[in-house]
Amino acid sequence: MLGPMEFPEHPMPLRTQQKKPSFPISEGLRRYLVRFRRDKPLPATYQRLRRFAESAPLSDASGKPTLWETVVYDRFEMESLNEDLKQMYALLRVDGDLSVMKHLYVDRIDFCAFGNSAPFRIRIVNAYNDNPDHFYIKKGDASRIYGLELEHLLSPNRLTYLTCGDTLVEEHIAGIPGDVFVKRWLDSEELRPIRVAKELVKFNERCFVQLLGDMRSYNFVVVITPDFEGAQIRIRAMDFDQQTYEGRMNFYRPQFFKDNQPLVAYCLKHLNIETARQYQREEQVLILQRRAIVQERVEQLLTAMASDTLAPEENFIQLRDALAEHHKRREYLDCRSMGELIRENLETIRLRVAAPQGTAKPSEIE
Repeated sequence: MLGPMEFPEHPMPLRTQQKKPSFPISEGLRRYLVRFRRDKPLPATYQRLRRFAESAPLSDASGKPTLWETVVYDRFEMESLNEDLKQMYALLRVDGDLSVMKHLYVDRIDFCAFGNSAPFRIRIVNAYNDNPDHFYIKKGDASRIYGLELEHLLSPNRLTYLTCGDTLVEEHIAGIPGDVFVKRWLDSEELRPIRVAKELVKFNERCFVQLLGDMRSYNFVVVITPDFEGAQIRIRAMDFDQQTYEGRMNFYRPQFFKDNQPLVAYCLKHLNIETARQYQREEQVLILQRRAIVQERVEQLLTAMASDTLAPEENFIQLRDALAEHHKRREYLDCRSMGELIRENLETIRLRVAAPQGTAKPSEIE
């Protein structure tokens, strides 16, 4: 079995996949969302935004075409929609207090048919200083919501999102797209290689524990924060469509994707196996500490998740058996859902962290 920083001999190729089906928000998940103020009445819905009149291709700052298109609505609809979108932004940012956001205006509405969520991106601008921000409106998908919430609870990143019916509203996750980072920043003298490699190990571990899949380079961003001894790095997932759906275990380990090979090679160059294992264990401990702080909330989320069907049965069985073999723990074979697999992942790292130093088997530290 592969260790945390071993270069995969046959990385998964980048290929077009069939779209994952959208799973409805169950009653158990809805109760969770209501209790923790993630579900609120919203002034606009995803289906309302789908009723645009025209669209035009959108190019980036350099004039290259993007996967987005700018949409236009009927004039009378546009006027009321702009006000409702401002209200939605206020709900995300200031709990709905529009009195402090009267100077904002909706500059553009973009639509992307690519991917599972087919999102709308709202560009909202401060009229006083022209400072823009974005948020997204998508069709509600239970697996995506579970991914967002697990990231909020178990990772160092906080996420703001709201649901209402089958509509999901998300804040923009700022950062350098991973593929752009590889091309323009990976060899920058401004970055300390060890800090980059360390964060890659930690990110890989979080995805594997949370069962967040498809973290190839264009599905995460890199956040660079200046510090007094060089910049600090954090990698953040920005796409949660492939939460606990795929059956292949390595689909949940970013190191196995073909277009992430430059990052894996970078880690191999700058980290030895002992240091990589140290950083992996550090992240495991942090995950357990985050869970302990909000343990009741995590358990409620996993209970709702354990009752939901989030993947075809054959995908679940394939993943369950692979995790049992990888971790050498037959307890995985007693799991009956994707939610139970994540609970078992947390129990696995708890046992490893609690084990006396030097008693772990080789397979238990990969």
